[in-house]
Amino acid sequence: MFSNPLTHARHISSPTRNSRHWAAGLFTPSLLALSIGSLLSTSATAQTLNLSSPDKQIVLSLSDDTGRPEYQIHFHGKSIIEPSRLGLVFASLGELGQGLRIKSSHSASADEKWQQPWGEQEWIKDQHNQLSVVLTDGKIDLNLEFKAFDDGIGFRYHLAAQNALPANTPLAITDELTEFNIGQSDKATAWWIPSRGWNRYEYLYRTSALNQVDRAHTPFTFKLLDGTHLSIHEAALVDFASMTLDQQRDGKLKADLTPWSDGTRVKTQAGFYTPWRTIQIADKATGLLNSHLILNLNEPNKLGDVSWVKPGKYVGIWWGMHLNENTWGSGPTHGATTSETERYMDFAAKYQFDGVLVEGWNQGWDGDWFHNGDQFSFTKAYDDFDLPAITAYGAKKGVRLIGHHETAGSVTHYRNQMDDAFALYEKHGVTQVKTGYVADGGQIKRIDENGITRHEWHDGQFMVGEYLHSVTEAAKHHISINSHEPIKDTGLRRTYPNWLAREGARGQEYNAWGSPPNNPEHTAMLPFTRMLAGPMDFTPGIFDLAPKGLDAENRVQTTLMKQLALYVVLYSPIQMAADLPRNYQKHLDAFQFIRDVPTDWYQSIALAGEVGDYVVFARQAKDQQDWYLGALTDENAREIKVKLDFLDPNRRYQAQIYRDGARADWKTNPYDYVIETKEVNAKDSLTLQLASSGGTAIRFKAL
Repeated sequence: MFSNPLTHARHISSPTRNSRHWAAGLFTPSLLALSIGSLLSTSATAQTLNLSSPDKQIVLSLSDDTGRPEYQIHFHGKSIIEPSRLGLVFASLGELGQGLRIKSSHSASADEKWQQPWGEQEWIKDQHNQLSVVLTDGKIDLNLEFKAFDDGIGFRYHLAAQNALPANTPLAITDELTEFNIGQSDKATAWWIPSRGWNRYEYLYRTSALNQVDRAHTPFTFKLLDGTHLSIHEAALVDFASMTLDQQRDGKLKADLTPWSDGTRVKTQAGFYTPWRTIQIADKATGLLNSHLILNLNEPNKLGDVSWVKPGKYVGIWWGMHLNENTWGSGPTHGATTSETERYMDFAAKYQFDGVLVEGWNQGWDGDWFHNGDQFSFTKAYDDFDLPAITAYGAKKGVRLIGHHETAGSVTHYRNQMDDAFALYEKHGVTQVKTGYVADGGQIKRIDENGITRHEWHDGQFMVGEYLHSVTEAAKHHISINSHEPIKDTGLRRTYPNWLAREGARGQEYNAWGSPPNNPEHTAMLPFTRMLAGPMDFTPGIFDLAPKGLDAENRVQTTLMKQLALYVVLYSPIQMAADLPRNYQKHLDAFQFIRDVPTDWYQSIALAGEVGDYVVFARQAKDQQDWYLGALTDENAREIKVKLDFLDPNRRYQAQIYRDGARADWKTNPYDYVIETKEVNAKDSLTLQLASSGGTAIRFKAL
């Protein structure tokens, strides 16, 4: 059915030049085929169109040979996505898939850079080739847009208003036919978490043959037998259901849209766009980490001046509740008191942290709050928490209060108070808010327009809208949002830069009470899976690794140095020093790295790594010459040689090295570490010795 996409575009004649592309010297044989393809008209003859990446190593073919649209992807000349279906199904229109033919197409290209106000990389290169195709069944036209980058493919559907479908015509999507057909799936390895489960995204990642996957969340990462790494996800998820993956026949992953409580997948109208379906592609695992595909497929900043959005580091009244030393609710061990908050602010000021998170400050935490989110007030504090006095105290210290709104999944109740809640925080100088949606999957509580209680999924269309609504409403008050129990990240931080970070995976708190806690490979897995979507508020930096003893189930399964490495490896523009202040006093020499490490970067480079095994990142601080390196491993101790050729070749650096000691082991001796310095330059290499579940953190201070 598909011919060789590197050379062939069939049933095309009479080429005409696109003067802009020819003048710019941008035409390759594949792009020429695209331009010629723009001349196609409706025909009973089957057609194939080709789209190549700028470096010509990725080629997408779109064909209607079988009487329905299908795409295929080649990488380095080899098929990595076999012919796969495309289309949508509607309650009123039926299937827009079978019977669709290519009607016309148009090509374009882009090569530009854009600047992030904050991020892991200040300047992002957006170079891609684009193909826009109109499909028709003779009555209704369905548009497809493809973009090919050197790091992967994105495509989306657009059902424009048309004669047969006037603007604002209500539509209900009942299914999406998109497939990702992976050949030799029994020989491909997948790393994944289940979708449509009670615990949202908070599972330990599974490693299996790809054909053993059932239903999975995205990002869904896998490796083919030849070593090619791919990750399926989506970009710019707005007013649509989240796409999960359902494996049907072996290797055939089908888009599975998360439904509303009434079973409808998406409620929309003529003129809608779907999110971009994305496939990141790389020769090796680190290629996925160095990809900016997801960000490039999002729209530019819509908020205007966002100078008020500030990355930073914080401490908080948080870990004590997970250890049962404090309570969220009122009582003798209530954590969120005026005196305790001021004590944390004193600590933050002393060690140059710019914020203090306080959970449990507002009325509603007493009793079974998990199942009764309607009791929360987002404007009334407990009597022992004086919001005006605390924020005034923090202002004198140069430390801001970080707000907290836990909804327990009662989102209508939260929306009804949201404007007043953000206005209260704005009045008192609170510029960041951590939001929480603790509820089992499928148990989000909304009250519909008739006053009837409905229960929705965290990643259904309704909640996609609720999360974004909280972000845009917060922006009106110059407040940034850190979403926990969130909808997965799809790059919307580019469009709404006040959406700083999210959770969306197992965080540090599972080490306090999870059964089992996070295993040693977990943080070696996250960069290649969850974090391909965007920043995560993992809350690293636990120094008392085993408060109940080394043999206890609930403990942190890392060395102390791995906790430092997390600040570089797990990117977030806001990083927490998550432990209790007293525990940092025991290791002030190691604590220095947390004090030094930035959260906003000029550039980031993944230097080495394999999924779930180990990872090494280097990042250059924004507006500085200093570089930082983080390396960590799973349960296996390993030696990694790292070239320092990322450093400025014209500078010398003092390498401040925080590493595992010779006897370090996460099980028996997690506190054995060495801090040393040496002078290095870009021609040098370092050999990193990582203990079992260990790590290395380095500051390269420019001399």
